[in-house]
Amino acid sequence: MIDITLENFEAEVLLPSMQAPVLLDIWAPWCGPCKQLGPVLEQLEIDYAGRFILAKLDADKVPQIAGQLSQMFGVRSIPFCVLFHEGQPVDGFVGALPAAEVREFLERHLPPAAEVAPAQAPATPEPQAPQDPQAEQHRLADALAADPGNNDLRFDYVKHLIATGQLNEAAAALAPAMAQIPVELRFEALNQWLNALEFVANDPRGAWPLEKFDELLADNRRDFATRFAKSRRLIAQGEWPAAMDELLEIIQRDKKWDDEAPRKTYVALLELLTPPRPKPTADAAGKAASPGIALAGQAAVQQDPQAALVSAYRRKLSMALN
Repeated sequence: MIDITLENFEAEVLLPSMQAPVLLDIWAPWCGPCKQLGPVLEQLEIDYAGRFILAKLDADKVPQIAGQLSQMFGVRSIPFCVLFHEGQPVDGFVGALPAAEVREFLERHLPPAAEVAPAQAPATPEPQAPQDPQAEQHRLADALAADPGNNDLRFDYVKHLIATGQLNEAAAALAPAMAQIPVELRFEALNQWLNALEFVANDPRGAWPLEKFDELLADNRRDFATRFAKSRRLIAQGEWPAAMDELLEIIQRDKKWDDEAPRKTYVALLELLTPPRPKPTADAAGKAASPGIALAGQAAVQQDPQAALVSAYRRKLSMALN
């Protein structure tokens, strides 16, 4: 169980929900039914052995998030539980339901335990280069031109352009997604990746050897501009965990520096490092299985080095923000 604040909402609810569903329990200390529901949810989290993550949000302490979710679902009372999946609120319920009814709610969204399998981690965070990158680019461009509202196609196309160094083209293709409200987390992640590569391409510090950054930081560890520039240099080299270590140094010392640019970049790298989720499949009865749930619980994480890496760096961020 995780206590949610305005600062850790993204790191502890939105990002984890990309791997396993997160049930957010919105409660308050004065609410009697909340106190009845709390132990039920905690026991179910144990019973389900990692198939979902339980998080709790005090409505009095974090009214911004509680109010927004209540307005979204048309709810005016607590306890109010919202299930997040792939970064989005997908369903919810109100009131101190008995354990059997909460189980029924969860079963509508969770895959059977036997179907939960670890995703295969990619060798690198960048997408695998196809045998013919130009043909793949034409395919994606043509498909997107025929269906410009397809965000999945746009994401794949922009990611391909960034990975192949076509930064101007990537920026142009990304612009429609960045104009959407709210901006999807995956597109914000691509935007941060693109920003780092553009910095390295256009700023003189982008050509510095890492040793030069280290010399300056040895004299002043709070030289955040130099440390942030170093992180972007590391991103351009594909050394993303090392880049996150540098970003974490800034976050730990000044969470608000440069409009939280280090945190936003860190979250973007977590998103881009997260192992790809499998496409929806049909179960034996022909019913579509819940889409996108690639991992569930500690056992799956331990079998997937890439997911373990993401989980470890997510915990580091949560600790730094709290």
